[in-house]
Amino acid sequence: MEPIGYVESPYPQKFAVPRQPGLVTAAVASIRLQGPYAHPDCVRELSTFSHIWVLFLFSETLASGWKPLVRPPRLGGNVRTGVFASRATYRPNGIGMSVVPLQGIRHTSSATYIDVLGSDWVDGTPVIDIKPYLPYAEAIPQAIAGYADSRPTSALTTVFTQEAQHQLGQFEAEYPQLALLIEQVLAQDPRPAYKKQEHQNKVYGMTLYDINIQWRVENEQNIVMSISKDF
Repeated sequence: MEPIGYVESPYPQKFAVPRQPGLVTAAVASIRLQGPYAHPDCVRELSTFSHIWVLFLFSETLASGWKPLVRPPRLGGNVRTGVFASRATYRPNGIGMSVVPLQGIRHTSSATYIDVLGSDWVDGTPVIDIKPYLPYAEAIPQAIAGYADSRPTSALTTVFTQEAQHQLGQFEAEYPQLALLIEQVLAQDPRPAYKKQEHQNKVYGMTLYDINIQWRVENEQNIVMSISKDF
């Protein structure tokens, strides 16, 4: 196997990446097909589908190996389940899959770009295959999803300090949906599940695109304190 292309996404690091696709709809990503896979024939008729399956490698965790038991965040990070009863990134072969809405396809002289919404990939993630999503075969309304039978929810709301609001304005032209992206990412509560009660006053940091965001959690609120760019 070899990658057919690589992801270009707002997430330069693993921290803050949504745990499932479709949870952060403001996250616009592109799959850059390269080499022979960039030929327009490879994506002929793909645009007639609304959604696609993307198979990829968990490149950030491949070197760490795997274990038979994992701690899913949905169970608070303290209950162990079998690796095959989870969607953990630490897997025997490090293969992930996501279904995402297809927004468009672009061609350049050296690459083909497939634009999607709601991605859950670190920037630079290797893609190994793309398949069209087939509702008649893959949408199963009566399916049972065990301990993850419902969409994850968070009681946390997000507010921006005056300073953060001013800083947002500086990046509005370059990143029009930055505020929404921050809100949606923080709504997923990216803090480690098993440490949430230990660090109620801790200041957290994450990077979206090339922008650093700092926030803290107070009274069931994410308080965004600083939004800056390293020059």
